[in-house]
Amino acid sequence: MEFIDVVNMLIRWGHLLFGMTWIGLLYYFNFIQGGYFKSASPEGLADGKAKLAPAALWWFRWGAMFTFLTGLVLLVGIHHMNVMNDYIIIGATMGTLMFLNVWLIIWPNQKIALGMVEGDGPAAGAKALLASRTNTLFSAPMAFCMMAGPHFAGYGMGTGSTAMWLALAIVAVLEVNALIGKQGPMTTVRGVITSSLVLTVVIVGILTQM
Repeated sequence: MEFIDVVNMLIRWGHLLFGMTWIGLLYYFNFIQGGYFKSASPEGLADGKAKLAPAALWWFRWGAMFTFLTGLVLLVGIHHMNVMNDYIIIGATMGTLMFLNVWLIIWPNQKIALGMVEGDGPAAGAKALLASRTNTLFSAPMAFCMMAGPHFAGYGMGTGSTAMWLALAIVAVLEVNALIGKQGPMTTVRGVITSSLVLTVVIVGILTQM
């Protein structure tokens, strides 16, 4: 095995490990911690906000950072090997938006919501929650597209097919909603899971039927 093959394997391995850390904590926040915070005693809520949430957010945001960085290295390698396709482009786009949501929306607003910095806590919490719900919405189709990329190499070849642009337009609208919109059906855990699976079906349907 050549040195470059070893490096490539290590980067892919790291990308997977960092991604599991990031998305695992994303699901923890949305499916577990949020519900607990709503039903916790005042003492438990205060302790969770002071100790648990900041520690989990540290792993969360740095998991996102290193998932993005290793993914960027892999994406450059894919481009150089000329095996880019619509699935990879859409998956990478959603992953990048999710990374930006973590660092530019979720983390700054969570610091305010948790009382780590001054600001309007309820408003900041609502902004962070909508971005977090949107990341959960993106997670299933993003993972599907990234995994499907090597197996559907003939779809679009990254040349800008109509299907790819339509799927990206849907993603863009949903990201705009994350910035200025509402949770809609994502107000509940069941709602965001269902929405994520439906979005996966819609995107895959567009890519395979057009």
